[in-house]
Amino acid sequence: MPDNTRRARDEAFWQTFADRYDVQPGPVNLENGYFGRMSRTVIEEYQRNIELINTSNSVYVRQRFEQHDNLDIRAQLAELIGVRAQSVAFTRNATEGLQSLIRNYNRLQPGDQVLISDLEYDTVKGAMRWLARHRGAEVIEIAHAHPASYDSLLETYREAFAGHPKIKLMALTHVTHRTGLVMPVQAIAALAKEHGVDVILDGAHALGQIEFDLEALGISFAGFNLHKWIGAPLTLGFLYIAPQRLADIDPDMDEMHYPANDIRARTSYSTPNIPALMTLPLVFEEHRSLGGAPAKGARVNYLRNLWVSAVRHLPGIEVMTPDDPRLYCGITSLRFTRHDNQQAMAERLLNDYNLFTVVRNGAASGPSIRITPGLTSTAAEMQLLVRALNELR
Repeated sequence: MPDNTRRARDEAFWQTFADRYDVQPGPVNLENGYFGRMSRTVIEEYQRNIELINTSNSVYVRQRFEQHDNLDIRAQLAELIGVRAQSVAFTRNATEGLQSLIRNYNRLQPGDQVLISDLEYDTVKGAMRWLARHRGAEVIEIAHAHPASYDSLLETYREAFAGHPKIKLMALTHVTHRTGLVMPVQAIAALAKEHGVDVILDGAHALGQIEFDLEALGISFAGFNLHKWIGAPLTLGFLYIAPQRLADIDPDMDEMHYPANDIRARTSYSTPNIPALMTLPLVFEEHRSLGGAPAKGARVNYLRNLWVSAVRHLPGIEVMTPDDPRLYCGITSLRFTRHDNQQAMAERLLNDYNLFTVVRNGAASGPSIRITPGLTSTAAEMQLLVRALNELR
């Protein structure tokens, strides 16, 4: 058994890990997909940085941070994900980066088509529809088959490309926030390339729980969050553009503070959350010391499998992601098939069992309840969820 798989089952180890975090008493949080917790040491570092910026004000920022420290932090981020520093730029979140990539993609002509699916994030869908109103593009919207399989996902895109030969750009979500389905990004990107389609990847939920190589995936444009599985403060994300494709994304609204050949011109120039950025070196250090995405992913996948394996075949419960390890992660949604109102069932999980979850709407397959264990979650909490599902179904 690989080390990460073995350690994922070690409750004593993960309890020691959880002891590094302050957790407010209350419901069992199974909604860790929104954003992650900072460790106690990261919070302390963040607070020190807030105090430093408040006391030194613009003297430090102008003389040191903008000229040196910020560049070093960007280089550390690039090293973490295995790319060149010149290919990443900080944003406030993945959405901000994705909107910039979509808004400033300059290879569309009136009449060209852009592709989205039912599983994309609503703001990404909105940005792609914006291209219809402002660039004359036609939006093609597809719905994925449910239950999904590796082959069905590829076939859906194969049919879309064949049926709509004017598609030039598509959005693709690595880990879908609605159900937790993991898309076979490398295979889809290769298929898109065969048809001359560029891919903008939404990596918001992937970074930190899935190990990947952007170049190997065949991805040239992407947006990510640092506040989910990496463990950074809120307000931190970044966009990625492969260096050889930088010219295909215009500077954002004629941004002039950086030259056109600098990726930072693809973001709005403004005062960022400097203390949060200053905290990133410690965040990266803690992420690596745990074992990075392979270790985190193994743990949350193990917790996911504890409850999924126990309820997969229960009458009245539908698990929304398959058990193909290529297609799932720690995030997985479920549906009570004998109850129409999933929100009411989520409220019963909370009121009757003290389990906090969230309902996700928008998938063609219908609403579902998203279950996302976190790195401080326990096997006992998964067992409580299993009991609740057995009794509520």
